[in-house]
Amino acid sequence: MDIVQIIEGCKKQDARSQKVLYERFYGYALKIAFRYVYRYDIAVNVTNDGFVKVFRHFERFRYEEEGYPERLLMAWIKRIVINTAIDELRKNNLTPEIGGIPEWVWEEADSSQRADQRLLYKELISCVKNLPPMYRIVFNMFVIDGCTHFEIADFLGISVGTSKSNLSRARGILQKLIKEKEESTSWSM
Repeated sequence: MDIVQIIEGCKKQDARSQKVLYERFYGYALKIAFRYVYRYDIAVNVTNDGFVKVFRHFERFRYEEEGYPERLLMAWIKRIVINTAIDELRKNNLTPEIGGIPEWVWEEADSSQRADQRLLYKELISCVKNLPPMYRIVFNMFVIDGCTHFEIADFLGISVGTSKSNLSRARGILQKLIKEKEESTSWSM
C-alpha cells in the first residue's frame, strides 16, 4: 500500500489502512513521546492516545497528492503526539518522568539511521532528560521539533520572553552536562 492509499483509506475509517499507518509510524511516534515522557508505559499510552486522536480527526488532515504527503502526515502525527505528551505532563503538573528507554526502541524507531547517529541521539536524549521539566519541554519544542517561541508561548501559556529564557537556560545546562561527560571520558581513557 502506498502512502496516498493509506491516507485515503484512513479518511474513510478503513481499519486495514489504519492498521498499516499505525504499524508504519508507531516507532516514529513513540520516539517523539519519549522526548517528553520518560517512563516507557506512559510513553506507550501517549503514543496510543495520539493515534486515537489521529484516527478520530483524520478528516482534518490535508495534503496535495503531487506534494509530499508522507512528510506532511509525519509532521501532523508529530504535532498530535507532542500535544498529547504535553497534555499528559500538564495532567501530572509537569512532573519529570524517570525511567530508561528500552534498547529495542532505538533499533526499531529509525533503522535508517547509522549506528553512530543513533548513539549520538541517545546521548542527547539522556542529557535532555536531566533538564528541569519546563526547560526540557521548551528545548524539545524549539530545537528538536522546530516550533517558534511564539508557538511555544501560546501552547504552554507562557510569555515569549520566558520561552527564550528557558531555552537559554536549557542550553547552558546541556553545555555543562556535555562538558562534564567529555571530561569524565577523557579521564577514563
